[in-house]
Amino acid sequence: MTTAAEKTEGQTIPKLLQRNATQFGDLPAVTSLDAEGQPTLTWSEFRNRIAVLSRGLASLGLRARDRMLIMAPGSPDHMAVDLAAAHLAAIPCTAYSTLSPEQISYVARHSAAPVVVIGGANELDRWSKVLEELPALRHVVVMDADAVPADDDRFLSLDTLIERGTEAHESDPYEFEESWAGIKPDDPLSMIYTSGTTGDPKGVVLSHHNVIHQAYAVWELHDAPMHTTSIGYLPLAHIAERELSIYLPIVFAGHVHTLANPTEIVGALGKVHPQGFFGVPRVWEKMVAGLKNMLGMAPEDRREALLAANKLLQEGYKLRSEGKELPAELAQRIAQTDAAALAPIRALLGLDKILVASSGAAALPVEVLYFIAGLGIEICEVWGLSETTGAATSNTATAFKAGSVGKPISGVEVKVADDGELLVRGPIVFLGYLQEDGTIKPDTDADGWLATGDIGVIDDDGFVFITDRKKELIITSSGKNIAPTKIEGMLKEHALIGQAVAIGDDRPYVTALLVLDDEIAPGWAAANGVEVAEGAALAEHPRIVEELDKAVESANSRLARIEQIKRYEVIPKSWTPESGELTPTLKLKRRVINERYAPNIDALYSAAKPE
Repeated sequence: MTTAAEKTEGQTIPKLLQRNATQFGDLPAVTSLDAEGQPTLTWSEFRNRIAVLSRGLASLGLRARDRMLIMAPGSPDHMAVDLAAAHLAAIPCTAYSTLSPEQISYVARHSAAPVVVIGGANELDRWSKVLEELPALRHVVVMDADAVPADDDRFLSLDTLIERGTEAHESDPYEFEESWAGIKPDDPLSMIYTSGTTGDPKGVVLSHHNVIHQAYAVWELHDAPMHTTSIGYLPLAHIAERELSIYLPIVFAGHVHTLANPTEIVGALGKVHPQGFFGVPRVWEKMVAGLKNMLGMAPEDRREALLAANKLLQEGYKLRSEGKELPAELAQRIAQTDAAALAPIRALLGLDKILVASSGAAALPVEVLYFIAGLGIEICEVWGLSETTGAATSNTATAFKAGSVGKPISGVEVKVADDGELLVRGPIVFLGYLQEDGTIKPDTDADGWLATGDIGVIDDDGFVFITDRKKELIITSSGKNIAPTKIEGMLKEHALIGQAVAIGDDRPYVTALLVLDDEIAPGWAAANGVEVAEGAALAEHPRIVEELDKAVESANSRLARIEQIKRYEVIPKSWTPESGELTPTLKLKRRVINERYAPNIDALYSAAKPE
């Protein structure tokens, strides 16, 4: 069998796009779920769109090694303009749409991007506040033509860029082919700015070789076919979304359906019925919470039947997770129950054609994993970071352990350092961080090992388990090391809890701040006779407090005494990237939370020490 390394050898993204347009030109490449009546672009049409945009960008002076920032919702044009820059050997980078003007100023100045592409009025409002701080910026392309400012030569619409590019491409179609002919596999392809949980964002530069090896290695694990369908709904500033919605579909000539608003993913699943679906833990958590909420309102006989079916499939999954074979009688019961009771649920969810379901970016609570497996959907958890081009390890349908993040993918090595930090080496390790002078500085040691910042263990079977982030470990005043993410994951198993943060650094014991799930809590309240619907009144209602007490007790029953939550407070307002407590990838900004809620935290420790 040909290895991922052998398949990757000599390949670049422009080469693979040319292959797709030639061999699979009539097959669908990308469809927008947001634009009514917009036709699906075939691979031939998509590549022509890229060619036209590439010539347009060249007319703006974009050159090899220049950086180009994009801030816009996901769409076919977003992907096309990104790939158009890559064909010029420039380095495109999608910035999170939630960035403030100050953050925009930082990434724009650090990248020294001469060309920026933005979505429309929403992005323009923030960019206009910092334009005079960006001496390198020469042109701003606006996708929404109606939002282009008048009387400012720096701005032009995407339509105008396409017109220029079309004229240039039609007059000399060979110029486009020549523009990418010299690109090599180890050349920069794209850049991602990290979320900045512990400081200023860093520009992670990836090569063609990085993203292509990643695609071959991960896809081979699942024995997936060519031409699969998927939905791209996460920001393209997220490494998982870039790999799964841009690069992997190019490598395997797949069909991506773009969705600008992630909150509409449930409806999109029902339309597309994708074969591949990646969800960050919050997506799976909300799915499970919603299903449990629906079950709570279903007739008792129907609810009990579905819960029994779910429990039976969970039993089989847990046995297989332990490496055990299913008894024939159990396997038969599972097959019959699945077909009769659970297949219709999967079809209703739009997950009936799933070949590969995966999760990453943060820990997925095991109880969520089990419940989804009880629906007949087995999620393969992966682990990695922007610096490893996404997944460095992955579970598979035939080799998995619940709670682990799987084994290293093909060609990748993972080991544990003396202090417990996980190190990674292999062809997916990034080129390095962009420096202010435009150079790229590697971040590996002399032997090629990348320090990931994650703490973990590797068991005797080679499965990797993540225990926490190195910089997020709680060290109590008594010197005990505690992993907060384990505690937080257990708390979030309850449908009412949308976010949780464990507190205890330099403190005598662990406390927690809990945030009600603003989508689930009102429905739960109505179903349980709670008349108030939102805000502090809901958070303080005795029935809600009683239920949260049970959630904390449940978590504590599975924790060591030193890890147990002694007190907690409910925060009535949701945490979001816009409000500042979460990164754009929905990770906790612990420093911000600790500073913002310092009085609340101090109050949890001001009373007498709990027993």
